[in-house]
Amino acid sequence: MIRELGALTHRELLRLARNPQAIATSLLLPILYLILFGQAFDLGAALNQQQLLFVTRGAPTYFSYFAAGMVGFVAVTATLFIGANVIFDRLFGILKRTAASPATASSIFGSRLLAGMIQPVGLAFLVLGLAVLLGHLGLSGLQATAGLSVVGAAEIVLAILILSAMFASLFLAVGFSIEQPQSYFAVVNAINLPVLLTSAALFPWGLMPAWFQTVASYNPITIAVNVIRENLFASATAYYPYNAGEYLLGLLAWAIAMFVVATLLARRALAPQK
Repeated sequence: MIRELGALTHRELLRLARNPQAIATSLLLPILYLILFGQAFDLGAALNQQQLLFVTRGAPTYFSYFAAGMVGFVAVTATLFIGANVIFDRLFGILKRTAASPATASSIFGSRLLAGMIQPVGLAFLVLGLAVLLGHLGLSGLQATAGLSVVGAAEIVLAILILSAMFASLFLAVGFSIEQPQSYFAVVNAINLPVLLTSAALFPWGLMPAWFQTVASYNPITIAVNVIRENLFASATAYYPYNAGEYLLGLLAWAIAMFVVATLLARRALAPQK
């Protein structure tokens, strides 16, 4: 099984590498958000420093808060096309030929999941790099006020990987279960948009009503972004009830639950038709 998984994962990664248009498309929306929305909202002009730190949970500027949130945004949106690829492979007969090979259903599902986890990590760091670069171009830029240690960098990567794995497994299961691209995008948008909009990825935490803060605190995107912000901003730890390790455990619990549901759906869809 490991040999099959490795071969299929390599094929999926090659397909991603040979499709730069998909990578550019995945980056287009976060780039526009950073340039337009991130630059347009200047909370520092309306709030004093103490108020700003409360609103942004320790981030020195709203753009810094926003840029860290965009990492979570990218980790989710980059996985949208993974399930769509399954549908197109089915339409072109590629999935049927793969399923007829000695590869097991677990290998087919797992290879696509692994490839879908790796891509968002690279995109996320490209977004962070762009956010820093904007500051050197005379615009608002990401200001990391904490010294990033090896452990901190590993926590950030782990948060992105777990979040990506969670949504990649879910969207893959939807892709294996639905045959038409139109239906797929309708379903994933019904999942994707509410989850993004009820998170603290982009909206300032301190400006949320209490009920919205409660909802956002259990959102997996919020949990992943909290890990990133705690490692990027020195004063952030004073505004979060848990440390990065505890948030990672909560995120892992979300991912395990989602993976179990996704695996059941995928196995059902890949089961031989009687």
